[in-house]
Amino acid sequence: MLSRYLETEVKLYVPDLNRVRARLEALNAPVIAPRILERNVRYDTPDMALRARAAILRLRQDTRIRLTYKDEAESNTQLSALGKTRFEAEVTVDDFDAMQTILIKLGFTPTQVYEKYRTTYTLHDCEIVLDEMPFGSFVEIEGIDTAIEAVMIALDLIDAARYNVSYMVLFERVKHALDLPFNDLTFAHFDGIHVPQSAFDPVP
Repeated sequence: MLSRYLETEVKLYVPDLNRVRARLEALNAPVIAPRILERNVRYDTPDMALRARAAILRLRQDTRIRLTYKDEAESNTQLSALGKTRFEAEVTVDDFDAMQTILIKLGFTPTQVYEKYRTTYTLHDCEIVLDEMPFGSFVEIEGIDTAIEAVMIALDLIDAARYNVSYMVLFERVKHALDLPFNDLTFAHFDGIHVPQSAFDPVP
């Protein structure tokens, strides 16, 4: 029953998304969601209990509005050898402000805003997203291990730098490396800031 709530994905750092986009088009990979700006708000309890256990409660707005909860997979779950396997449950809602009001009334607090431009393709039964983040460009591939590996080979990404952490963890690393004072991951905040790949390395 819980298996339908598990996702396995690989996150790859790819500075040149145009090369990947051209390869997807050459392979006739369908675009299932054109490029769009996503706005996300992350919520937590006042004592940051969700963050303490690496859980995420997020409200996202693009062409739809979705409330998502992510958590670590249960200990008896067969984990992926390629990427990260997590529990994820998501529902679509009609009203962003109303949903945020409900969350606040339940005791949750908005803790962080983050943005990205995302284009979504499908290939070999995988979902491939091209993410333009304020601090760099990434490709995420979601599916089963064998299909993910096939997509990585087809897109010539088998040697791309791989990060099995969330964008928020990468953001914390970038903030530490560059001594950035802000908490929201927005394009306005990163305007004019160069982020080297080394900034994604774990904090010593």
